[in-house]
Amino acid sequence: MRLYDSASGAVREFVPHDSVVTMYSCGITPYDASHLGHAAVFLTFDLLSRVLMDEGYEVKWVRNITDVDDSILAKARSLGVHYLDLAATEIARFDADMRALGLMAPYSEPRATSAIAEILLMIQRIVDAGYAYERGGAVYFDVSKYQGFGHVSHLGRAKMLEYAAERGGNVEDPNKDDPLDFVLWQPSLPDEPSWDSRYGPGRPGWHIECSALAMRELGERIDIHGGGYDLLFPHHECEAAQSEVVTGKPFVDTWMHVGMVYLGGQKMSKSLGNLVFVGDLLKEYEAAAVRLSILSNHYRSHWEWDPTALDQAVERLALWRSADEGESAVEEVRKALREDLDTQGAIAAIDAAARGGQGVSVAAALLGVYL
Repeated sequence: MRLYDSASGAVREFVPHDSVVTMYSCGITPYDASHLGHAAVFLTFDLLSRVLMDEGYEVKWVRNITDVDDSILAKARSLGVHYLDLAATEIARFDADMRALGLMAPYSEPRATSAIAEILLMIQRIVDAGYAYERGGAVYFDVSKYQGFGHVSHLGRAKMLEYAAERGGNVEDPNKDDPLDFVLWQPSLPDEPSWDSRYGPGRPGWHIECSALAMRELGERIDIHGGGYDLLFPHHECEAAQSEVVTGKPFVDTWMHVGMVYLGGQKMSKSLGNLVFVGDLLKEYEAAAVRLSILSNHYRSHWEWDPTALDQAVERLALWRSADEGESAVEEVRKALREDLDTQGAIAAIDAAARGGQGVSVAAALLGVYL
């Protein structure tokens, strides 16, 4: 099997450490309903799990929940509700959407708030190793001390600063030595959750949450780690840096990033409000059609949402169901999926077999589409 690795910029043979593949995908920050961008990411990791299991591996897929960070706290404040109540509501809605789309349950789905002890221990290890400094009640990672910073994203400083400003990096923080330094621990505002620490009361930064959860659940070195393309920098770059200064070894073997979904020429995002919600689509179309319409795009591509894709998926399902059950195109589908999850090639192979009147139910099931 071959997968594209963002850090090396190449499609490489995927060789796990043993028969158990460890995989971590960054999950939701539960402050709003799940949209197509979320679905594209989590369907990708669900499909990858299925392919690996079909290859004979056991898969430990961890998908975290970021239940404390700037976004959820701000939304809870605006609604006048407790942040954990908001999280509970949105997690339930997300879980219902993902089950409807046929996603398998992950190996574990830990919350950031469950790992405060591990987070504080990891921060102390970073401090002790000389890669962090304290200022203004906060603890910052010092990127100048880590020569490998940038090895995951391969971005220049100007682009790093641009993305950090867009994606919660708080580059204007006057307490930082460098705008690219990132927070490990920060003081809480009066209405925010707070935990005691040797650095003072506060809460964790975003990046440290995922490193602590990933290593707690899967160990110090992970086979596959990923999420949406917008997490490549700063989130995953910072994760790699803080993890590797603690362990002294590579954090991830294959970094995997899913392309962005666009609507109206702009990336679908909560901040822009140009969203298509999974729950709304499921009210009008069967889940298999929604799943298939998303999988008709290669996971690494950036693509524009076109509602007519759902009608095409409905027609495709009718074609596939028109033949009796059977195992036609199974090997062609396996071959395509082994080549960096080539879903378009897999779907084309199923289409061709179905047009010939051959049963394709087993091949479709490899995509998680049950006829």
